Amino acid sequence: MNVFKKTSLAVCVNAAILASVSVVSTSALAQENANVADVVGVEVIEVTARKRTENIKDVPISVSALTPKKLEVLGSSGMDVRALSGKVPSLLIESSFGRTFPRFYIRGLGNTDFDLLASQPVSLIYDDVVLENALTKGMPMFDIERVEVLRGPQGTLFGRNTPAGIVKVQSKKPTQDFDANISGSYGSFGSTDFRVAIGGGLTDTLSARIALLQQDRDDWIDNKAPGFEQKDQLGGYAESAGRVQLLWEPNDDFSALFNYHFRDAEADARVFRANIIKPGTNDLVDDFDRETVFHDAAVRNNQTVDMKGTSLKIEYNMGNHTLTSVTGYESAEMFSVGDIDGGYGAAFLPDYMGPGFIPFPSETGARMPSHKQVTQEVRIASNDIGKIDYQFGFFTFDEDLIINNLSFNTLGGGVQDGIAIQKMETKAWAMFGSIDFEVTEKLNINAGLRYSDDERKWQGELVQSPFGAPSFSESNNVADTQISGDLSANYVLNDETNLYARLARGYRAPSIQGRSLLFSANSTTADSELVDSVETGFKSVFLENTARVDGSVYYYIVSDQQLTAVGGTGNVASLLNADKSVGYGFEIDSEYFITPDLALTASVSYNHTELQDDTVAVPGCGGGCTVTDPLNGDGLAMIDGNSLPQSPEWISNFAARWTKEVGDGEIYVYTDWSYRSEVNFFLYESIEFTGDALLEGGVRVGYEWYSDGAEYEVALFGRNITDEEQLTGAIDFNNLTGYVNEPRFWGVEFKANFF
Repeated sequence: MNVFKKTSLAVCVNAAILASVSVVSTSALAQENANVADVVGVEVIEVTARKRTENIKDVPISVSALTPKKLEVLGSSGMDVRALSGKVPSLLIESSFGRTFPRFYIRGLGNTDFDLLASQPVSLIYDDVVLENALTKGMPMFDIERVEVLRGPQGTLFGRNTPAGIVKVQSKKPTQDFDANISGSYGSFGSTDFRVAIGGGLTDTLSARIALLQQDRDDWIDNKAPGFEQKDQLGGYAESAGRVQLLWEPNDDFSALFNYHFRDAEADARVFRANIIKPGTNDLVDDFDRETVFHDAAVRNNQTVDMKGTSLKIEYNMGNHTLTSVTGYESAEMFSVGDIDGGYGAAFLPDYMGPGFIPFPSETGARMPSHKQVTQEVRIASNDIGKIDYQFGFFTFDEDLIINNLSFNTLGGGVQDGIAIQKMETKAWAMFGSIDFEVTEKLNINAGLRYSDDERKWQGELVQSPFGAPSFSESNNVADTQISGDLSANYVLNDETNLYARLARGYRAPSIQGRSLLFSANSTTADSELVDSVETGFKSVFLENTARVDGSVYYYIVSDQQLTAVGGTGNVASLLNADKSVGYGFEIDSEYFITPDLALTASVSYNHTELQDDTVAVPGCGGGCTVTDPLNGDGLAMIDGNSLPQSPEWISNFAARWTKEVGDGEIYVYTDWSYRSEVNFFLYESIEFTGDALLEGGVRVGYEWYSDGAEYEVALFGRNITDEEQLTGAIDFNNLTGYVNEPRFWGVEFKANFF
């Protein structure tokens, strides 16, 4: 089979070529028509994608950066990290857990598994520390300096579980200069969002910064299940988080940064809704009401998260080289339980079930009573010592966690009737090196290599079965070593445009799945997943620094694609390796200051993914849906040729900001719109479990003014202002159960910054 489908690939290549030609042509036009006066200009964005501070234009990686201003707008409704979804090319984030356990997808690669042991091919690096478990990836983003999204395999400097890319979050660091900011907002559903940060020098050599976040929302979803009626029972949350940092700089050559952070959250688990999909379509039922559910277990629908962590980053400038050490410690505890069937009653209770047909009740939960992660990285990097620069180092990762998978007897008043205990110990280490060679003034070559060693040991025990099965225990382990890395070139075409090309390999470490212990023995495993990628692109700033366009085109092959067959008939949860998957596409990211008062940003990405294994078959839905894949002799769905789940072909974003000076400040109007095309929710394809295209828009109108060393802002804002209602995920083992996107939100906010 020719994996290069000519029509789709032609779209990618033509788009990249047209964009490149457009950049070069426009740049030439700018030189001839340099008559743009008094324009603010495109901000120089510095990133640390290669663990050095560099101009984003000089980095031969497809990378996007989100600045504090945009992050504040996106999070203004109290939205968690999912607010980043669709805001840069090829990035999607979703969750079936609610405000925690986000699942990241870059260029179509991700993992839909909701088990607390599940690994993801997208890594989150928060203040230089990798957050491996998906629960820890829900850490709120507040008082942030920058968010970088690195697309494509990152197998040299970051290593394990980065075959799709990285989301890199950097908080604001302490400095000797005093600054403080405070903000508060109030909005729909009684939502409040309060943030405060203060920093400055304590002595001539010691600086500090403290940042706090408090978010609250009232319950706003009514429960109308017969016998369980209650107004405003679900939908609320209360979350607090904080960070304390101390920076010691006794001289110009040495610094030590200590970071302590915490998160304490209580919220409703994801609100599932039974039979909200019209059979034979993927439309919501005609009487769907976002503010109403019919649950017989709503009173127990709850989720709590407690996270704490510390890190210590030491940097020592030795002249020609800098020694860096990053030590991190993370711990987490959580409990979550939900009404998974999304309804009340059951088919075996005459005249008592709904909404629609409920084959059986399902109330399950998970508890993580213990989690500890310790990481250590030490690296040495040269300090621009000549035509050759390099860095090398080692990394260790040690994680221990315990998970309890729980089930409850809904019809018996919610008594716990099942518990399985899983224990996982993960140990990994790696050595890595990277070298950058200046071939000419215009051409730089970079090469990197990483050797990784991974081992996971798992123990599972069934303590209590909801079906009366006898208790048992089992163990399993997986281990592997891998070599990953990249080779890239960056070429300065002219003063405005850089071109780059990159070959890269990344991998996802082997996995173990034991969630099915509540039903049967036999844990499942998956071998390491390898991704080989080729990418080329350009980065350009032109029109006298008033316009920026970055573009890339890529192709990758995933060998031994790790997949999780979740749900379906029997509600299985098992790991498997598919022979391979392929993906290809393009990304365009742009910014343009039309006038000093009007700035536009726009991005678009096309991501085609395709599973290629004619032997892999998975269970279809447990009932009610129309599977469109061919079935084998066992009634399983053949998924060869399907796109990867939660992998939209198109993701785009548009934003505009207009400002006007008024008095001692300026009034502004800002709007942003995000679009993602249709997605499949599961490995198999079905009519009902397909998410339609989703377009969401936001608006913010405000006034900023300055007075006596302070900056103030008052604003009115809205998110999902058109109140779009779309399925964003589903449960497929019981009935046509799904969940939807966040509702329309309006709010007001006041901010003050002091210097």
